[in-house]
Amino acid sequence: MIGILIIAHAPLATALRECALHVFPDCAAGVLALDIQAQDAPEDSLSRARVAMASLGTPDVLLLSDVFGATPCNVAQQLGDGLNTRLVAGVNLPMLLRSVCYRHESLETLAARAHAGGTQGVMPVGSTAPQNQNGKQHAPSHRDHQQ
Repeated sequence: MIGILIIAHAPLATALRECALHVFPDCAAGVLALDIQAQDAPEDSLSRARVAMASLGTPDVLLLSDVFGATPCNVAQQLGDGLNTRLVAGVNLPMLLRSVCYRHESLETLAARAHAGGTQGVMPVGSTAPQNQNGKQHAPSHRDHQQ
């Protein structure tokens, strides 16, 4: 089974892990979180990340980080070897839940599923008001937020 390590700005990593455990309580051992505090030195964060990754006890690890180019992602990049790890930035809950569901697949496939889950989980949602509801009437010459 592939391990999952979430590395993100505090408290996002822990919060995402807790949400995943709410849905899949039996995944606790295979999903770890590392919150990076603003005052943490990058080398200290990297050391903690190495310990967390080793504690997963699996040769293959999917790394999930929040913002590409930020410290958590940079730390995750330094962990990655390209063979036994894959890194996907922009972590969100749909991405994590999809990852947890498919941990039994290959690392390459899991990384692709994580990316798809994250992007498919982001969508515009329209108003919940009925479409033909009579709303506030304006004079014909009135323009709201027109550019």
